[in-house]
Amino acid sequence: MLIDADAMLGRHPRRDVGTGSITEALDRMDRFGIAEAVVSHTQSWLHDPATGNRELLGLVAGRPRLRPCWVMLPSTCGETGTPAEFVTAALASGVCAVRAYPADHGYDLAGRDCAAMLAAIAEAGLPLLVDAAQTGWPAVESVATAHPELRVVVGALGYRQLRQVAGVLSRTGNVYVGLANLSSHCGLEWLVERYGARRLVFGTGAPVRDPAEAVTRLLWAELDDGVVATIGAGTLLGLLPVGAA
Repeated sequence: MLIDADAMLGRHPRRDVGTGSITEALDRMDRFGIAEAVVSHTQSWLHDPATGNRELLGLVAGRPRLRPCWVMLPSTCGETGTPAEFVTAALASGVCAVRAYPADHGYDLAGRDCAAMLAAIAEAGLPLLVDAAQTGWPAVESVATAHPELRVVVGALGYRQLRQVAGVLSRTGNVYVGLANLSSHCGLEWLVERYGARRLVFGTGAPVRDPAEAVTRLLWAELDDGVVATIGAGTLLGLLPVGAA
């Protein structure tokens, strides 16, 4: 079973990657054998998180294969409420994860402004998803160290980041690597050998990235079936809040 931890709904305003509709998302999942997906909304990323988060809930209602992921902001401007209000609403709405875009939304993930929100997300048992390009590895390590109960999944690594990844994974126990755009040759096999399958989370980056990339990387990797199953769904299910798995 494959569960995509890194997918999105809603039309992208600058890329020709489809309409971002529910129908397209489910058809794409069926094509690549993906059972479920954790999805956020393009509006939450490229427009306004509060609006996009609300829109997402309407789209996934009655769609058990699509698990909602909200986008966070620091609570300093009150855009998504206090940390307690944000996580209470998220859990009540069936949200299973939180995504951050610190570079695009103009804040420091490891700064004091985010500390209260990250603490609340950690206490709620929600994993934090963030792309490598949105923050630096020192910030990831700082957040993981300051909030040891927070599970941080870093995706979209691209190429030649494994030296930075290795140090952070070695010094923390709550940082995980997403498969979307894991571009290093045999990087997946190396990560499994060194850190184990439980530090790796399957994700595609769809629809901005072609899911064939991540699916092929996992299913054709030189790994045994048990390891593939753990990466494909097991690790993520272990990161989701109690009751969401």
